[in-house]
Amino acid sequence: MDVLQCRLVKPKVRVWVVFGNQLKLGDGRARLLELIEERGSLRQAAAELDMSYRNAWGYLQELEKAAGFKLVARAPDGTLRSGMRLTPNGRRFVACYRKFQRSVDGVMDRYFARAFAGETFGRRRGPPRAT
Repeated sequence: MDVLQCRLVKPKVRVWVVFGNQLKLGDGRARLLELIEERGSLRQAAAELDMSYRNAWGYLQELEKAAGFKLVARAPDGTLRSGMRLTPNGRRFVACYRKFQRSVDGVMDRYFARAFAGETFGRRRGPPRAT
């Protein structure tokens, strides 16, 4: 086995925003909101994430109740953009979450690089040591 160098090892941190004591928004739920905005449809967004429409709708209702503001709104029927979109508050909230997430990732990468700089792990090539 070759030496495992730190460039093969990566850190992984989950960033969540917690509302109250239980309800949280993380990468998956933020992606649901982004897809609602991109696709204009909760049904399409949920399907793309292999999530049921019912679960997605229930989560949005719980999230809005916990957040205290509307994240999504239905577009008027008969318009070119009928379906569902993020509200201005919803777009700003997702943008802030992504900005925060990128900041945490950047800090994490820097500290990880410092902590593991020049380190190698595993067995080295060559004859086995005599015991």
